[in-house]
Amino acid sequence: MKFTKMQGLGNDYVYVNCLEEKVTDPEKTAVFVSDRHFGIGSDGLILIRPSKVADFEMAMYNADGSRGEMCGNGIRCVGKYVYDYGLTQKTKITIETLAGIKELELFTEEGKVSKVRVDMGEPELLAEKIPVIADKEQVISAPIQVGGQEYLMTAVSMGNPHTVVFMDEIKELEMETLGPLFEHHERFPNRVNTEFVKVIDRKNVEMRVWERGSGETLACGTGACAVAVACILNGKTEREVSVHLLGGTLTIFWDEESHHVYMTGPAVSVFEGEI
Repeated sequence: MKFTKMQGLGNDYVYVNCLEEKVTDPEKTAVFVSDRHFGIGSDGLILIRPSKVADFEMAMYNADGSRGEMCGNGIRCVGKYVYDYGLTQKTKITIETLAGIKELELFTEEGKVSKVRVDMGEPELLAEKIPVIADKEQVISAPIQVGGQEYLMTAVSMGNPHTVVFMDEIKELEMETLGPLFEHHERFPNRVNTEFVKVIDRKNVEMRVWERGSGETLACGTGACAVAVACILNGKTEREVSVHLLGGTLTIFWDEESHHVYMTGPAVSVFEGEI
């Protein structure tokens, strides 16, 4: 199996061109390739497949083998892959995901894609569709008991479930302890991705993320989008905000008219290989 290791802000995946390659057991393959000691090392596996409803399909698997609905950093790298490897000559393409069809705009330098703008669609705020168990239709700055402490969370789906928690400081968080407590909390039937956020000013926030099925990662594109939406819902930032993650910065814009969220950020090829 030929593969390409790619990363968006350090959120790294192993990519396989399934227009040419065949992966018969993606769940098992994802676990193997993700292992940073005995495999290739990644946050998961992404398969690029043909699609009947879009230009390509992205099938994303977490490091534990579970299927993910959507990955913002991953889909930017899919856009770079299909253009850089000559699978398309278009700079505006569509990608089928379990979270729907996403539109990508590719920005090139010297014939290669350097950054990608993704129309991530409308955020889902209804609790039952995120899903999160709640006594109100929307969960905005709502209390939740985790590990014997009370936090205020804002729940958003960007095709996958997120909960955003604002804090005064996030650098010293014990993510290996706190992350799983949120991920497996009884109020999240499908588990949850959790973003811990410090607001710097009206245009900048810092974020750390615990990804469902993968643990703490350097970046999460859908998470950054959920953070921007949560910031606006809580009146903390403007509609365009720079989200600073451990792996770099994403620019997120929540359009007031279309209600769509737009994410712009880099995509980088790391190396190619064959196993």
